[in-house]
This record gives sequence, C-alpha cells and structure tokens, in this order.
Amino acid sequence: MKNIVFDLGGVVFHRDPEKVNGELIEFFSFVFASEMPLFWEEYDRGTITYDEVLDELSRIKACPRAVAERNLREALDRQEPVPQTAALIHDLKRAGYGLYVLSNMSREFIDFLRQTEIYRSFDGEVVSCEEHVVKPEARIYEILLDRYGLKPDETIFIDDRRSNLEAAARFGIATFHFGDPTESCGHLREMLLPSGRQPASIGQ
Repeated sequence: MKNIVFDLGGVVFHRDPEKVNGELIEFFSFVFASEMPLFWEEYDRGTITYDEVLDELSRIKACPRAVAERNLREALDRQEPVPQTAALIHDLKRAGYGLYVLSNMSREFIDFLRQTEIYRSFDGEVVSCEEHVVKPEARIYEILLDRYGLKPDETIFIDDRRSNLEAAARFGIATFHFGDPTESCGHLREMLLPSGRQPASIGQ
C-alpha cells in the first residue's frame, strides 16, 4: 500500500460532543442520517450558496433565520481535528505514504479546514464543492485516481459512510470503515504501521 485517502468529516475532523451543547447536535442531526437531505448534498456539491442553505435550514427547522445562521456558524467554528486521526496522519506522513483527501464538503467548511495545521500533511485533495460532484457518485473517484495517478491496488480509502466505501471498492480501491476513533486508528496502525516497518518497505 502506498496511498492513503481520507474522508474529512467524522474521520479527520469533528465537533467534539463534549464541547458542544445538545441543541446544536440536535439541529444538525440530519448529517448522521443514512442519506443526506438534498439541500445539504447540493451545498456540498457547490450548487447552492451559504445564504440559500440558511434559508432552507430556517424553513425545515421552523426557526428564525438568525438562529439558523448562529448554529451554522458554530458548527463551522467548532470543527477540530480528531486527535487520534491527527496523530495517525503525522505518523503515516513520516513513514512516506502519499496522503490524500476525498471529501464531500462545502466551500465555507473546506476553506476553514484548510487553515489547520493537520491539513498541510496532505499531498492532494478532491473536494466536492470544487468538482460539483459528490460521493458516492463514480465521477469523484475517477477524478481522484486520474488527477494524482493513483493505482487502485496501491490505495486505501477511509470513510465513515459505507455507501462511499462501496463505491470506491468498485474501482478496486481497498477500503476501511471508520467508526470509533481509538479503535479505528488502532486497527489502521496495525495495518499500515506495523512494528519495525521502515518507509522504504511501503508498497513492497
């Protein structure tokens, strides 16, 4: 294995539940549904604006637009690296792996995340709002493989949504379902950073 591809939300970044109130968690509970609402998918696709999302949030949550804006702003500002994943990424980088992003992410959120220290560890990225295509649509995986010349049999994709992993597997990409950060990162370390392994052995 030579290339490690990470989803962002729920894998590399999250809102620490110990630092946010229950109201905010409930307000955005739809992001954990098996299927995203269409308006949020289109926000990730880059085909509707921040203002349009606020209008839709206000409508579906039956709240003043100012409340929707406050909550969306807090959801953005509360994004922070998952500590276990950040430590893993640093170690994978030192080991010589190619590290990439493949994420459904809106413009405001990706601009915020790109300012973080951990984001500088990545060698490349494919972000839905810039490509106008979202996972699990096949085209976004084609863009990743073609843009960076990645070979599927040398690449593993880490995501917290099984539908996205199933789409990647159809291209011959290895997959890993990310759940509990401590457990998932422990398994990934065993797979990718076994004791004594040196950078030169990667992909052999």
